[in-house]
Amino acid sequence: MMARYSKKAGEKVEEAMHEQKEGKLKTGSGKKVTSKKQAIAIGLSEARKAGAKVPEKKN
Repeated sequence: MMARYSKKAGEKVEEAMHEQKEGKLKTGSGKKVTSKKQAIAIGLSEARKAGAKVPEKKN
């Protein structure tokens, strides 16, 4: 069964992906994000902080 994400989480990821394509998305250390996977991870992290329904990180 696949993990379930809230609509808010999807919007955050979409926003992060858009910023990455424009070259405006930065990592925590200030470097430019170049990979899609990294942009998705940042979007999900922001969604978690905003209180959206996002499955826990895999460790």
